Amino acid sequence: MNTSICAIATGRGGAIGIIRVSGEDAINITSKIFKSHGGSSLCDRKAYTLSYGTICDGENVIDEVMVAVYRAPHSYTGENSTEIMCHGSQYILESILRLLIENGCESAAPGEFTRRAFLNGKMDLSQAEAVADLIASTGRASHDIALGQLRGNFTNSLALLREQLLKMTSLVELELDFSDQDVTFADRKQLIDLANEISNRISTLASSFATGKAVKDGIPVAIIGKTNVGKSTLLNQLVHDDRAIVSDIHGTTRDVIEDTADINGVTFRFIDTAGIRNTDDTIEQLGIDRTYSMIAKASIILWILDSEPSPDEIADIESRTAGKHLIKVRNKIDISSDNFNADINISAKNSSNISDLENLIYKSADIPEIRENDVIVTNARHYDALLRAHDSILRVIDGLNNDIPSDLLSEDLRDCIHILGEIVGGEINTPEVLNNIFKNFCVGK
Repeated sequence: MNTSICAIATGRGGAIGIIRVSGEDAINITSKIFKSHGGSSLCDRKAYTLSYGTICDGENVIDEVMVAVYRAPHSYTGENSTEIMCHGSQYILESILRLLIENGCESAAPGEFTRRAFLNGKMDLSQAEAVADLIASTGRASHDIALGQLRGNFTNSLALLREQLLKMTSLVELELDFSDQDVTFADRKQLIDLANEISNRISTLASSFATGKAVKDGIPVAIIGKTNVGKSTLLNQLVHDDRAIVSDIHGTTRDVIEDTADINGVTFRFIDTAGIRNTDDTIEQLGIDRTYSMIAKASIILWILDSEPSPDEIADIESRTAGKHLIKVRNKIDISSDNFNADINISAKNSSNISDLENLIYKSADIPEIRENDVIVTNARHYDALLRAHDSILRVIDGLNNDIPSDLLSEDLRDCIHILGEIVGGEINTPEVLNNIFKNFCVGK
Protein backbone atom coordinates (compact mmCIF):
# COMPACT_ATOMS: atom_id res chain seq x y z
CA MET A 1 0.00 0.00 0.00
CA ASN A 2 3.06 2.27 -0.40
CA THR A 3 2.04 3.18 -3.95
CA SER A 4 0.37 6.53 -4.52
CA ILE A 5 -3.03 6.51 -6.23
CA CYS A 6 -5.03 9.16 -8.06
CA ALA A 7 -8.55 9.52 -9.40
CA ILE A 8 -11.09 12.09 -10.53
CA ALA A 9 -13.43 12.61 -7.56
CA THR A 10 -16.17 14.68 -9.23
CA GLY A 11 -18.81 13.90 -11.83
CA ARG A 12 -18.84 15.07 -15.42
CA GLY A 13 -20.26 18.42 -16.40
CA GLY A 14 -19.50 20.54 -13.34
CA ALA A 15 -17.76 23.89 -13.42
CA ILE A 16 -15.11 22.64 -10.97
CA GLY A 17 -13.35 19.30 -10.97
CA ILE A 18 -11.33 17.65 -8.19
CA ILE A 19 -8.57 15.07 -8.48
CA ARG A 20 -7.55 13.18 -5.34
CA VAL A 21 -4.05 11.84 -4.75
CA SER A 22 -3.09 9.63 -1.79
CA GLY A 23 0.01 7.73 -0.74
CA GLU A 24 3.47 8.16 0.73
CA ASP A 25 4.71 10.16 -2.29
CA ALA A 26 1.41 11.94 -3.05
CA ILE A 27 2.68 15.43 -2.15
CA ASN A 28 6.01 14.94 -3.90
CA ILE A 29 4.40 13.64 -7.11
CA THR A 30 1.87 16.50 -7.19
CA SER A 31 4.68 19.02 -6.70
CA LYS A 32 6.37 17.76 -9.89
CA ILE A 33 3.51 19.03 -12.06
CA PHE A 34 2.45 22.05 -9.96
CA LYS A 35 4.05 25.48 -10.06
CA SER A 36 3.04 27.75 -7.20
CA HIS A 37 2.51 31.41 -8.06
CA GLY A 38 4.43 32.20 -4.89
CA GLY A 39 7.36 30.05 -5.95
CA SER A 40 7.30 27.67 -2.95
CA SER A 41 7.17 23.88 -3.30
CA LEU A 42 4.18 21.84 -2.15
CA CYS A 43 6.64 19.70 -0.19
CA ASP A 44 7.30 22.68 2.07
CA ARG A 45 3.65 23.50 2.66
CA LYS A 46 2.01 22.81 6.02
CA ALA A 47 -0.97 20.49 6.32
CA TYR A 48 -4.45 21.92 5.73
CA THR A 49 -3.20 24.69 3.44
CA LEU A 50 -4.21 25.75 -0.07
CA SER A 51 -1.75 26.75 -2.78
CA TYR A 52 -2.62 28.66 -5.94
CA GLY A 53 -0.70 27.99 -9.13
CA THR A 54 -0.65 26.13 -12.43
CA ILE A 55 -0.46 22.54 -13.59
CA CYS A 56 2.13 22.28 -16.34
CA ASP A 57 3.07 19.64 -18.87
CA GLY A 58 6.63 20.80 -19.44
CA GLU A 59 6.26 24.38 -20.60
CA ASN A 60 2.63 23.87 -21.54
CA VAL A 61 0.14 25.20 -18.98
CA ILE A 62 -2.82 22.86 -18.51
CA ASP A 63 -4.84 24.93 -16.02
CA GLU A 64 -4.76 27.31 -13.10
CA VAL A 65 -5.61 25.36 -9.97
CA MET A 66 -5.81 25.27 -6.18
CA VAL A 67 -4.07 22.40 -4.38
CA ALA A 68 -4.93 21.30 -0.84
CA VAL A 69 -2.26 19.49 1.18
CA TYR A 70 -2.95 16.89 3.89
CA ARG A 71 -0.24 15.06 5.82
CA ALA A 72 -0.44 11.60 7.37
CA PRO A 73 -2.13 10.54 9.52
CA HIS A 74 -4.50 13.50 9.44
CA SER A 75 -6.26 12.87 6.13
CA TYR A 76 -9.23 10.91 4.85
CA THR A 77 -7.05 7.90 4.02
CA GLY A 78 -4.57 8.38 6.84
CA GLU A 79 -1.84 8.93 4.22
CA ASN A 80 -0.17 11.97 2.67
CA SER A 81 -2.78 13.39 0.30
CA THR A 82 -3.47 16.23 -2.09
CA GLU A 83 -6.62 17.46 -3.78
CA ILE A 84 -6.25 19.36 -7.04
CA MET A 85 -9.16 21.71 -7.74
CA CYS A 86 -9.31 22.70 -11.40
CA HIS A 87 -11.84 23.66 -14.05
CA GLY A 88 -14.32 20.88 -14.80
CA SER A 89 -13.30 20.28 -18.42
CA GLN A 90 -12.91 16.57 -19.05
CA TYR A 91 -9.82 17.31 -21.13
CA ILE A 92 -8.22 19.19 -18.22
CA LEU A 93 -9.10 16.49 -15.70
CA GLU A 94 -7.78 13.67 -17.86
CA SER A 95 -4.62 15.64 -18.72
CA ILE A 96 -3.82 16.16 -15.03
CA LEU A 97 -4.55 12.52 -14.31
CA ARG A 98 -2.18 11.48 -17.10
CA LEU A 99 0.59 13.70 -15.73
CA LEU A 100 0.21 12.24 -12.23
CA ILE A 101 0.43 8.70 -13.59
CA GLU A 102 3.49 9.58 -15.69
CA ASN A 103 5.17 10.89 -12.53
CA GLY A 104 4.62 7.80 -10.41
CA CYS A 105 0.95 7.52 -9.44
CA GLU A 106 -1.30 4.57 -10.15
CA SER A 107 -4.93 4.90 -11.17
CA ALA A 108 -7.15 4.19 -8.14
CA ALA A 109 -9.49 1.22 -8.15
CA PRO A 110 -13.17 1.73 -7.18
CA GLY A 111 -13.41 2.50 -3.46
CA GLU A 112 -9.64 2.40 -2.96
CA PHE A 113 -9.44 5.67 -1.02
CA THR A 114 -12.06 4.46 1.46
CA ARG A 115 -10.46 1.02 1.58
CA ARG A 116 -7.17 2.64 2.59
CA ALA A 117 -9.02 4.69 5.21
CA PHE A 118 -10.35 1.44 6.69
CA LEU A 119 -6.98 -0.36 6.55
CA ASN A 120 -5.29 2.66 8.16
CA GLY A 121 -7.78 2.72 11.01
CA LYS A 122 -9.57 5.95 10.04
CA MET A 123 -12.95 4.20 10.11
CA ASP A 124 -14.33 0.72 10.65
CA LEU A 125 -15.88 -1.34 7.89
CA SER A 126 -19.49 -0.43 8.64
CA GLN A 127 -18.55 3.26 8.45
CA ALA A 128 -16.70 2.66 5.18
CA GLU A 129 -19.82 1.06 3.71
CA ALA A 130 -21.85 4.05 4.95
CA VAL A 131 -19.73 6.29 2.69
CA ALA A 132 -21.11 4.49 -0.37
CA ASP A 133 -24.65 4.66 1.03
CA LEU A 134 -24.29 8.39 1.70
CA ILE A 135 -23.18 9.03 -1.89
CA ALA A 136 -26.08 6.93 -3.22
CA SER A 137 -28.75 8.44 -0.92
CA THR A 138 -31.72 9.85 -2.81
CA GLY A 139 -33.87 11.17 0.03
CA ARG A 140 -33.66 12.65 3.51
CA ALA A 141 -34.35 9.34 5.23
CA SER A 142 -31.65 7.37 3.38
CA HIS A 143 -29.25 10.29 3.89
CA ASP A 144 -29.91 10.46 7.64
CA ILE A 145 -29.47 6.69 8.09
CA ALA A 146 -26.17 6.65 6.17
CA LEU A 147 -24.88 9.74 7.97
CA GLY A 148 -25.72 8.24 11.36
CA GLN A 149 -23.86 5.06 10.45
CA LEU A 150 -20.87 7.08 9.21
CA ARG A 151 -20.81 8.97 12.52
CA GLY A 152 -20.61 5.68 14.40
CA ASN A 153 -24.17 5.06 15.65
CA PHE A 154 -24.10 1.42 14.52
CA THR A 155 -20.50 0.98 15.66
CA ASN A 156 -21.36 2.24 19.15
CA SER A 157 -24.32 -0.15 19.41
CA LEU A 158 -22.10 -3.07 18.44
CA ALA A 159 -19.40 -1.93 20.88
CA LEU A 160 -21.94 -2.04 23.73
CA LEU A 161 -23.01 -5.54 22.71
CA ARG A 162 -19.38 -6.65 22.53
CA GLU A 163 -18.72 -5.22 26.01
CA GLN A 164 -21.66 -7.16 27.45
CA LEU A 165 -20.61 -10.36 25.67
CA LEU A 166 -17.02 -10.03 26.90
CA LYS A 167 -18.31 -9.57 30.45
CA MET A 168 -20.32 -12.76 30.16
CA THR A 169 -17.41 -14.63 28.59
CA SER A 170 -14.97 -13.59 31.28
CA LEU A 171 -17.31 -14.76 34.06
CA VAL A 172 -17.96 -18.09 32.36
CA GLU A 173 -14.28 -18.71 31.63
CA LEU A 174 -13.27 -17.82 35.19
CA GLU A 175 -15.44 -20.70 36.29
CA LEU A 176 -13.48 -22.93 33.90
CA ASP A 177 -10.18 -21.82 35.40
CA PHE A 178 -11.37 -22.68 38.91
CA SER A 179 -13.58 -25.62 38.04
CA ASP A 180 -11.66 -27.96 40.37
CA GLN A 181 -12.45 -25.68 43.32
CA ASP A 182 -16.21 -25.58 42.73
CA VAL A 183 -16.22 -21.76 42.58
CA THR A 184 -19.10 -19.83 40.99
CA PHE A 185 -18.33 -16.34 39.69
CA ALA A 186 -21.67 -15.60 38.09
CA ASP A 187 -25.24 -16.16 39.10
CA ARG A 188 -26.94 -18.10 36.28
CA LYS A 189 -30.10 -16.05 36.64
CA GLN A 190 -28.13 -12.83 36.07
CA LEU A 191 -26.38 -14.38 33.08
CA ILE A 192 -29.71 -15.42 31.58
CA ASP A 193 -31.08 -11.90 32.05
CA LEU A 194 -28.00 -10.39 30.39
CA ALA A 195 -28.14 -12.90 27.54
CA ASN A 196 -31.82 -12.09 26.98
CA GLU A 197 -31.00 -8.39 26.92
CA ILE A 198 -28.31 -9.01 24.29
CA SER A 199 -30.67 -11.23 22.30
CA ASN A 200 -33.39 -8.58 22.29
CA ARG A 201 -30.97 -5.88 21.13
CA ILE A 202 -29.59 -8.02 18.30
CA SER A 203 -33.15 -8.96 17.29
CA THR A 204 -34.17 -5.27 17.25
CA LEU A 205 -31.22 -4.39 15.02
CA ALA A 206 -31.98 -7.25 12.64
CA SER A 207 -35.69 -6.41 12.44
CA SER A 208 -34.84 -2.84 11.40
CA PHE A 209 -33.46 -4.22 8.11
CA ALA A 210 -36.94 -4.31 6.53
CA THR A 211 -37.29 -0.57 7.09
CA GLY A 212 -33.68 0.13 6.15
CA LYS A 213 -33.86 -1.81 2.88
CA ALA A 214 -37.08 -0.05 1.89
CA VAL A 215 -35.62 3.39 2.62
CA LYS A 216 -32.31 2.62 0.91
CA ASP A 217 -33.71 1.01 -2.26
CA GLY A 218 -36.91 3.04 -2.53
CA ILE A 219 -40.39 1.70 -1.79
CA PRO A 220 -41.96 0.10 -4.88
CA VAL A 221 -45.45 1.35 -5.76
CA ALA A 222 -47.31 -0.31 -8.66
CA ILE A 223 -49.92 1.74 -10.51
CA ILE A 224 -52.51 -0.66 -11.93
CA GLY A 225 -55.94 -0.53 -13.52
CA LYS A 226 -57.78 -0.91 -16.80
CA THR A 227 -56.63 0.79 -19.98
CA ASN A 228 -57.33 4.52 -20.23
CA VAL A 229 -58.11 5.10 -16.55
CA GLY A 230 -55.24 7.63 -16.23
CA LYS A 231 -52.36 5.54 -14.90
CA SER A 232 -49.69 7.19 -17.06
CA THR A 233 -51.07 10.66 -16.34
CA LEU A 234 -50.88 9.93 -12.62
CA LEU A 235 -47.31 8.63 -12.92
CA ASN A 236 -46.29 11.88 -14.60
CA GLN A 237 -47.93 13.85 -11.79
CA LEU A 238 -46.23 11.85 -9.05
CA VAL A 239 -42.72 12.06 -10.55
CA HIS A 240 -43.22 15.65 -11.75
CA ASP A 241 -42.12 14.81 -15.29
CA ASP A 242 -43.59 13.65 -18.61
CA ARG A 243 -42.18 10.20 -18.04
CA ALA A 244 -44.95 8.16 -19.66
CA ILE A 245 -46.76 8.65 -22.97
CA VAL A 246 -50.37 9.72 -22.43
CA SER A 247 -52.93 8.77 -25.07
CA ASP A 248 -56.63 7.97 -25.45
CA ILE A 249 -55.66 4.87 -27.43
CA HIS A 250 -56.24 1.69 -25.45
CA GLY A 251 -53.08 -0.33 -24.76
CA THR A 252 -50.65 2.59 -25.21
CA THR A 253 -48.56 1.46 -22.24
CA ARG A 254 -47.30 -2.02 -23.11
CA ASP A 255 -44.31 -2.30 -20.81
CA VAL A 256 -43.33 -1.33 -17.30
CA ILE A 257 -42.27 2.32 -16.89
CA GLU A 258 -40.53 3.22 -13.65
CA ASP A 259 -39.35 6.45 -12.02
CA THR A 260 -38.75 7.74 -8.51
CA ALA A 261 -40.09 10.60 -6.41
CA ASP A 262 -39.38 11.91 -2.93
CA ILE A 263 -42.32 12.12 -0.52
CA ASN A 264 -41.59 13.52 2.93
CA GLY A 265 -37.93 12.57 2.61
CA VAL A 266 -38.56 8.96 1.54
CA THR A 267 -37.88 7.68 -1.99
CA PHE A 268 -40.73 5.85 -3.73
CA ARG A 269 -40.32 3.89 -6.96
CA PHE A 270 -43.49 4.37 -9.00
CA ILE A 271 -44.16 1.71 -11.62
CA ASP A 272 -46.65 2.42 -14.41
CA THR A 273 -48.01 -0.85 -15.78
CA ALA A 274 -49.92 -2.00 -18.84
CA GLY A 275 -53.68 -1.65 -18.61
CA ILE A 276 -55.49 -4.80 -17.55
CA ARG A 277 -57.98 -6.01 -20.15
CA ASN A 278 -58.72 -8.98 -22.38
CA THR A 279 -56.68 -8.71 -25.57
CA ASP A 280 -55.58 -10.80 -28.55
CA ASP A 281 -52.47 -8.66 -29.02
CA THR A 282 -49.51 -10.85 -28.06
CA ILE A 283 -47.22 -7.91 -27.17
CA GLU A 284 -49.89 -6.18 -25.08
CA GLN A 285 -50.60 -9.46 -23.26
CA LEU A 286 -46.90 -9.72 -22.35
CA GLY A 287 -47.21 -6.25 -20.82
CA ILE A 288 -50.28 -7.33 -18.83
CA ASP A 289 -48.39 -10.39 -17.58
CA ARG A 290 -45.64 -8.03 -16.37
CA THR A 291 -48.31 -5.98 -14.60
CA TYR A 292 -49.21 -9.02 -12.51
CA SER A 293 -45.50 -9.60 -11.88
CA MET A 294 -45.07 -6.02 -10.63
CA ILE A 295 -48.05 -6.44 -8.30
CA ALA A 296 -46.20 -9.33 -6.67
CA LYS A 297 -43.02 -7.26 -6.23
CA ALA A 298 -44.57 -3.98 -5.07
CA SER A 299 -45.21 -3.00 -1.45
CA ILE A 300 -48.01 -0.54 -2.26
CA ILE A 301 -50.61 -0.90 -5.02
CA LEU A 302 -52.47 2.08 -6.48
CA TRP A 303 -55.60 0.69 -8.15
CA ILE A 304 -56.80 3.44 -10.49
CA LEU A 305 -60.53 3.42 -11.27
CA ASP A 306 -62.77 5.68 -13.34
CA SER A 307 -65.92 3.59 -12.85
CA GLU A 308 -67.22 1.22 -10.23
CA PRO A 309 -65.48 -2.18 -10.47
CA SER A 310 -67.50 -5.37 -10.64
CA PRO A 311 -67.48 -7.83 -7.72
CA ASP A 312 -65.36 -10.22 -9.83
CA GLU A 313 -62.80 -7.47 -10.52
CA ILE A 314 -62.65 -6.57 -6.83
CA ALA A 315 -62.16 -10.21 -5.86
CA ASP A 316 -59.43 -10.69 -8.49
CA ILE A 317 -57.42 -7.59 -7.50
CA GLU A 318 -57.80 -8.17 -3.77
CA SER A 319 -56.60 -11.76 -4.14
CA ARG A 320 -53.55 -10.63 -6.16
CA THR A 321 -52.71 -7.89 -3.63
CA ALA A 322 -53.25 -9.87 -0.43
CA GLY A 323 -50.80 -8.80 2.26
CA LYS A 324 -49.96 -5.52 0.49
CA HIS A 325 -51.19 -1.97 0.96
CA LEU A 326 -53.97 -1.55 -1.62
CA ILE A 327 -55.14 2.01 -2.27
CA LYS A 328 -58.29 2.38 -4.38
CA VAL A 329 -58.00 5.65 -6.31
CA ARG A 330 -61.06 7.10 -8.04
CA ASN A 331 -59.74 9.20 -10.94
CA LYS A 332 -61.33 11.68 -13.37
CA ILE A 333 -63.52 13.39 -10.79
CA ASP A 334 -63.40 16.46 -13.05
CA ILE A 335 -65.48 14.76 -15.75
CA SER A 336 -67.22 11.82 -14.08
CA SER A 337 -70.17 11.85 -11.70
CA ASP A 338 -69.93 8.10 -11.13
CA ASN A 339 -69.49 8.02 -7.37
CA PHE A 340 -68.35 4.77 -5.76
CA ASN A 341 -66.40 3.61 -2.75
CA ALA A 342 -62.68 4.52 -2.94
CA ASP A 343 -59.89 5.48 -0.56
CA ILE A 344 -59.32 8.80 -2.32
CA ASN A 345 -60.82 10.82 -5.17
CA ILE A 346 -58.50 12.64 -7.60
CA SER A 347 -58.13 14.17 -11.02
CA ALA A 348 -54.71 13.27 -12.34
CA LYS A 349 -55.24 15.49 -15.38
CA ASN A 350 -56.02 18.57 -13.29
CA SER A 351 -53.70 17.72 -10.36
CA SER A 352 -56.62 17.62 -7.96
CA ASN A 353 -55.87 16.02 -4.57
CA ILE A 354 -52.45 14.73 -5.70
CA SER A 355 -50.81 15.98 -2.51
CA ASP A 356 -53.45 14.13 -0.48
CA LEU A 357 -52.67 10.98 -2.44
CA GLU A 358 -48.94 11.44 -1.77
CA ASN A 359 -49.64 11.71 1.96
CA LEU A 360 -51.75 8.55 1.80
CA ILE A 361 -48.95 6.71 -0.01
CA TYR A 362 -46.42 7.87 2.61
CA LYS A 363 -48.71 6.76 5.43
CA SER A 364 -49.19 3.35 3.78
CA ALA A 365 -45.41 2.85 3.66
CA ASP A 366 -45.48 2.76 7.47
CA ILE A 367 -41.97 4.16 7.79
CA PRO A 368 -41.17 4.94 11.45
CA GLU A 369 -39.80 8.35 12.33
CA ILE A 370 -36.02 8.18 12.12
CA ARG A 371 -34.33 10.14 14.89
CA GLU A 372 -30.74 11.35 14.93
CA ASN A 373 -29.27 8.50 16.99
CA ASP A 374 -31.44 5.68 15.65
CA VAL A 375 -29.66 2.67 14.22
CA ILE A 376 -31.34 1.27 11.10
CA VAL A 377 -29.66 -1.65 9.33
CA THR A 378 -29.57 -1.21 5.53
CA ASN A 379 -26.80 -3.61 4.51
CA ALA A 380 -27.54 -7.26 3.69
CA ARG A 381 -24.08 -8.29 4.96
CA HIS A 382 -24.81 -6.72 8.33
CA TYR A 383 -28.26 -8.32 8.43
CA ASP A 384 -26.84 -11.78 7.74
CA ALA A 385 -24.22 -11.34 10.48
CA LEU A 386 -26.86 -10.21 12.99
CA LEU A 387 -29.01 -13.27 12.26
CA ARG A 388 -26.02 -15.57 12.83
CA ALA A 389 -25.07 -13.71 16.01
CA HIS A 390 -28.65 -14.04 17.23
CA ASP A 391 -28.54 -17.80 16.67
CA SER A 392 -25.35 -17.94 18.77
CA ILE A 393 -26.80 -16.01 21.70
CA LEU A 394 -29.97 -18.14 21.59
CA ARG A 395 -27.73 -21.21 21.98
CA VAL A 396 -26.17 -19.51 25.01
CA ILE A 397 -29.60 -18.87 26.56
CA ASP A 398 -30.63 -22.47 25.90
CA GLY A 399 -27.38 -23.67 27.44
CA LEU A 400 -27.83 -21.53 30.55
CA ASN A 401 -31.38 -22.81 31.02
CA ASN A 402 -30.20 -26.39 30.70
CA ASP A 403 -26.99 -26.07 32.75
CA ILE A 404 -24.65 -27.14 29.96
CA PRO A 405 -20.90 -27.01 30.75
CA SER A 406 -19.16 -23.64 30.84
CA ASP A 407 -16.73 -24.57 28.05
CA LEU A 408 -19.62 -25.00 25.60
CA LEU A 409 -21.18 -21.72 26.75
CA SER A 410 -17.85 -19.99 26.22
CA GLU A 411 -17.60 -21.35 22.67
CA ASP A 412 -21.02 -19.95 21.70
CA LEU A 413 -20.27 -16.59 23.36
CA ARG A 414 -17.00 -16.28 21.47
CA ASP A 415 -18.76 -17.23 18.26
CA CYS A 416 -21.24 -14.37 18.81
CA ILE A 417 -18.40 -11.91 19.49
CA HIS A 418 -16.58 -13.07 16.35
CA ILE A 419 -19.65 -12.66 14.13
CA LEU A 420 -20.39 -9.13 15.38
CA GLY A 421 -16.73 -8.33 14.76
CA GLU A 422 -17.22 -9.18 11.09
CA ILE A 423 -19.58 -6.21 10.73
CA VAL A 424 -17.01 -3.59 11.75
CA GLY A 425 -14.14 -5.44 10.10
CA GLY A 426 -12.23 -6.60 13.13
CA GLU A 427 -12.59 -10.21 12.03
CA ILE A 428 -12.08 -9.57 8.29
CA ASN A 429 -8.60 -9.61 6.87
CA THR A 430 -8.81 -11.53 3.61
CA PRO A 431 -8.38 -9.51 0.38
CA GLU A 432 -11.20 -11.46 -1.31
CA VAL A 433 -13.79 -10.33 1.24
CA LEU A 434 -12.63 -6.71 1.15
CA ASN A 435 -12.58 -6.71 -2.66
CA ASN A 436 -16.19 -7.87 -2.68
CA ILE A 437 -17.23 -5.12 -0.26
CA PHE A 438 -15.47 -2.25 -2.06
CA LYS A 439 -16.03 -3.31 -5.68
CA ASN A 440 -19.29 -1.33 -6.01
CA PHE A 441 -17.80 1.95 -4.75
CA CYS A 442 -17.27 4.76 -7.24
CA VAL A 443 -13.75 5.60 -8.42
CA GLY A 444 -12.41 8.58 -6.49
CA LYS A 445 -13.99 7.49 -3.19
